[in-house]
Amino acid sequence: MSTVSPSRIPLLDSRDDFYATEKPTANDVCLLIEVADSSLEYDREIKLPLHAQSGIEEFWIVNLIDSRIEVYRQPQSDGTYADRTDIGSGQTLRLLAFPGVLIPVDELLG
Repeated sequence: MSTVSPSRIPLLDSRDDFYATEKPTANDVCLLIEVADSSLEYDREIKLPLHAQSGIEEFWIVNLIDSRIEVYRQPQSDGTYADRTDIGSGQTLRLLAFPGVLIPVDELLG
């Protein structure tokens, strides 16, 4: 059984074998969430470009320092995202893969 770091949360496409026969690839990831406090700079400078280059369509940084969610969409091959939106307290998030799902930001921030 594999474990997921509590600071990194992937939401994967459904598969019949639940990824028992092979590990998920970037194409299987609907959303990747990094929870950042002391790792904020590392998540922005190192992880974000890697996720964009891999083609992760939607990437969130739960920025605990500034109490907001940084939402990155539209990955570019140069390691950037074409779209960045900051969502704060009192607002809701909508997932690209599941547009009917609304998540209150306050539930993620704590």
